[in-house]
Amino acid sequence: MSESSPIPLPKKTPASTSRLRLLVLSNGHGEDVIALRILQELQQQPNAPEIFALPLVGEGRVYQKLDIPVIGSVRSMPSGGFIYQDGRQLARDVRSGLLQLTLNQFKAVRRWVKTQKKSGYSPKILAVGDIVPLLFAWLSGCHYAFVGTAKSEYYLRDETGWLKRNTQAARWEGLCGSVYLPWERWLMSHSRCKAVFPRDSLTTEILKQWKIPAFDLGNPMMDGLNPSFPLQKFYNTDTRRQEIERPLAVTLLPGSRTPEAYANWETIAIAVSALMAMFRQQDFVGHTSGNIVFLSAIAPGVNWNILTDNLQVQGWRIVPNESSPIRIADSQALTFKQKNAYMVLTENSYNDSLHLGDFAIAMAGTATEQFVGLGKPAIIIPGEGPQFTPQFAEAQSRLLGMSVILIEQPTDIASEVKTLLNDPDKLHAIAKNGMRRMGKPGAAQRIAECLMQNWA
Repeated sequence: MSESSPIPLPKKTPASTSRLRLLVLSNGHGEDVIALRILQELQQQPNAPEIFALPLVGEGRVYQKLDIPVIGSVRSMPSGGFIYQDGRQLARDVRSGLLQLTLNQFKAVRRWVKTQKKSGYSPKILAVGDIVPLLFAWLSGCHYAFVGTAKSEYYLRDETGWLKRNTQAARWEGLCGSVYLPWERWLMSHSRCKAVFPRDSLTTEILKQWKIPAFDLGNPMMDGLNPSFPLQKFYNTDTRRQEIERPLAVTLLPGSRTPEAYANWETIAIAVSALMAMFRQQDFVGHTSGNIVFLSAIAPGVNWNILTDNLQVQGWRIVPNESSPIRIADSQALTFKQKNAYMVLTENSYNDSLHLGDFAIAMAGTATEQFVGLGKPAIIIPGEGPQFTPQFAEAQSRLLGMSVILIEQPTDIASEVKTLLNDPDKLHAIAKNGMRRMGKPGAAQRIAECLMQNWA
């Protein structure tokens, strides 16, 4: 989830006097970020627990930045946690020491629980992610809660019924009655599991059929996405004229993993060229300015030189930031121009890039979901992975429904965009769909308050 907005540092608070100690288990960078949003809200609660963490995938640097002690062994693996997409990724992780690392981490959890109990504290565990941290939480022997980030019933069904799929996995999940398999549901319904927080209302409703303590409190993924400008600027009395005269804005989301992000960028660049070739002034989407602006949200750690070299080869030339018809609050941004199109690369204005885009060209996980959650359509293109593979893209199209349009080739984009942006009824339905599937902001605070009530 490196695509997401930077996490604000929490206010320094006095050392906790609570007898409650919390260990957070998460399995991926995106899960680390979601966990941190909840932890920040927990720190603001009366009698807040003292917090520890164990990232099961990666090094958990975001925890270290916030001075949350990390227990046990941590290590980055070749797959980056995406072992479910490709068996070869799992094999590479095993060769790199995955099994020994997992065993050491399990021992660290048991040791931490034993130490806390021996010292007179009340240990609890918050598992964030999928069955791996959930299983660790159950094996710990203490009370636990689970934030399910990886699974949603939308992968199998929507509000009208089951989706048509012919894969063996889909048939098995259908027979089980849920995207969560029986052993996962058993872990969530165990007497020591005090709360489960699914990622959407539909999943919560289904899980409650098995007497699982599921709470429909929203998805923390939608927290912390406020732009640098007041949202009401879009709702003044001159909105219609403003909408017609402003340039078309397209958000580009190439993902955060390298080197995958560079291959994704090349694919997105082809789509950009195809879109520019078809772009016309008044007959395309009704924007009389004749300009189109691409807002490229670049994750930290991505080498800008590789991206800009690609742009310059395709005829883009660098211009002052002030020349772009859409301004963002990032003095470090780079702006390029080609004919009537502008390309803005930014690492510090992720939220603005999401809010300003009319639609996105996306090859990302979390960033795509966040964009859709703001009520906007995203056009997604399968890549070579290891994350954004054809299988991942197809699954994302089920998760997000009509809010994403899956195209096979980047050159297919222009006709899809023209059809989409000239259909206001569909855009309205997409807005409602995205907000329903991703939920309202404020989930982290609601989850923190619920946890404290249950643990009290």
